[in-house]
Amino acid sequence: MPSSQPKRAHLIAGGFPPGAMAGHDHDYARLKLLALLAKCEVAASVANDFADLEKWLPVSRLLITYVAGPYPDAAQCRALRQWLEAGGHWLALHGTSGGRAERVEGTRQRRTVKSEHHALLGSFFLTHPPIREFRVEVRDAASPLTQGLGSSFVVEDEPYFIELQDPGTTHILLTAEFGPDAVAPAIGTLYPADTSLLPDGRTRVIGYSRDVGAGGVAYFALGHCHNPAIRAARAFADPADTTPDTFRAPWETAAFTQLLRNAILWGSGH
Repeated sequence: MPSSQPKRAHLIAGGFPPGAMAGHDHDYARLKLLALLAKCEVAASVANDFADLEKWLPVSRLLITYVAGPYPDAAQCRALRQWLEAGGHWLALHGTSGGRAERVEGTRQRRTVKSEHHALLGSFFLTHPPIREFRVEVRDAASPLTQGLGSSFVVEDEPYFIELQDPGTTHILLTAEFGPDAVAPAIGTLYPADTSLLPDGRTRVIGYSRDVGAGGVAYFALGHCHNPAIRAARAFADPADTTPDTFRAPWETAAFTQLLRNAILWGSGH
């Protein structure tokens, strides 16, 4: 990807099916990300899903995804891989590690189906317990993606359980110990084992980067947000979740804002 190409980003933020909230305030996240792109003087195009991805990749240096349901299909994954190998950068946030979910007999929960985009992204979403406060440990403070974060920071967010797809090519940036009471009934029912745990049996990865040819991927599990309408539309409530009807806590955390700014600069070639 020529370094002379204008600093442009393509932002995908939306749920599935088209127009659905899918448990997240995509409008709020979209506005926050566009504001950060503007502050970094990066022009941007916007979409709700991956349908026109191949039109925007050739004119973009950076792809940002904040999605709950939409995911690139096999052909779009091939185009995305070629773009990354040529020097493109993909900043993937929160629900990007999810995707298509299937019904499981005997439960109201759905199980994420592993597909091509998980291999390219480098992670696969299993589940998360209710929102809680936890400390994020910065594994590599020298990375351009973690500049200014210090050795750790505290955030209130959904404690994601993600399974790394290729640990050997993954550079771990952020980890967290959610504590022994951060349990999810999906483990042992929807999924036979908790494959998100690192070898120490306590720690989980919530941020990493990986090289793909001349480009790369950075994924951060942080960033949940919802509004009262989204909470009211939930099919069923978790009695352990006492989160307020309006929740934007990670986006109001200085460390998460710094992380996003770092990633925009990393991906746009500043």
